[in-house]
Amino acid sequence: MSDAIHPSQLCLPFLRDQNYLKSSLKKLLGKDIGLILTDNRTSMLSIKRDREILSLRIHRVFLEAEESVIQAVADFIKNRKSARPVLQAFIRRNCSSVTSRAARRTQLRTEGVCHCLETLFNNVNAEYFDGGVTASITWGRKVSGRRTRRVTLGSYCRDSSTIRINPLLDRKSVPKFFLEFIIYHEMLHAVLGTVVTNGRRSVHFREFRLREKQFAAYEQAITWEKDHLVR
Repeated sequence: MSDAIHPSQLCLPFLRDQNYLKSSLKKLLGKDIGLILTDNRTSMLSIKRDREILSLRIHRVFLEAEESVIQAVADFIKNRKSARPVLQAFIRRNCSSVTSRAARRTQLRTEGVCHCLETLFNNVNAEYFDGGVTASITWGRKVSGRRTRRVTLGSYCRDSSTIRINPLLDRKSVPKFFLEFIIYHEMLHAVLGTVVTNGRRSVHFREFRLREKQFAAYEQAITWEKDHLVR
């Protein structure tokens, strides 16, 4: 039987499997890798570097990627800036496959009176995550009435892939580095997810705390919070 495609046949996107993607990247990189497919819409591609092996977590939509995009993934791992536009274009083309209805319903409000969340988000994303975090960000709703005993400064909703920042932080007295720290903290939730140990679910596990301390102004942010905020 001939392998030639008849003009009346449809050329459907080729869906590769995990082994094909892993072997292709291994060949392009020239080293062994660990590959985990995820449904994480927030962090489509994340890398954990180790002396012995490179661990890659990648959204399963990349199983539909053409060879040029797989090459771009390899280039991204090698820290080549030219790869980023290719990956961003691929994600945009396939965003309908990875964006939930809940996320589309979310009304975002990033421009504050004193601080612009979009600008701060983009700064943190570029510096610490190579622009890989795709979550949305918005100011939360102002809560009127009696003050609660505990104030939540930020939160991350996995269902809608949305970070919400308490509007009480939209003040001149709140320094930029502290807001960026809160955003960084919530981005870590988006990227790292949760860990279940002995049946108990943990969101602030060991790796999370270690990554949190990698924020450049970590000590400064912790000190500012203790000195200026009553929790």
